[in-house]
Amino acid sequence: MEKNRANIKFLVSTALIAAVYVVMTLAIAPLSFGMVQVRFSEMLMLMAFIDKKYAPGLALGCFIANCFSPYGLMDVAFGTICTVAALWGITHHSKTLFGASLWAVFCNAFVGIELYLFGSPLLLSMAMVALGEFLSVSCAGYALFRQVMKNSMLMEKLRIIS
Repeated sequence: MEKNRANIKFLVSTALIAAVYVVMTLAIAPLSFGMVQVRFSEMLMLMAFIDKKYAPGLALGCFIANCFSPYGLMDVAFGTICTVAALWGITHHSKTLFGASLWAVFCNAFVGIELYLFGSPLLLSMAMVALGEFLSVSCAGYALFRQVMKNSMLMEKLRIIS
């Protein structure tokens, strides 16, 4: 019975975080895609630093949001792979919150390669995507989650029990 309850909580958490990611991305869609992009939904990547069980929902949310990308299936595949790589770094190698934020900046900079294939300058595209990630995750996300992590009651509620 307890195992079923934990599985249900995990599935609900995965669906909820995916839905929030998609809504946050599409709500500002012009800023969420392209060479100049600041996805505020990306600050949610730091949820995986709190509990690695958020990673599937974040990956799913990115996948679904990228289905609406003007760059089509390439963004669905390539953008999602970059996000999954960042999540892997966050969940396996991050010791600090700020360090976790840098995985999103580094991995998603490679979305610039995808933009290059659509005619944007390679290094400029990579730098602009990295800058957008830095603003949303390392600045806004870090400031938000630093405060969240100071609240022990909130942190307890955010942990997914398995």
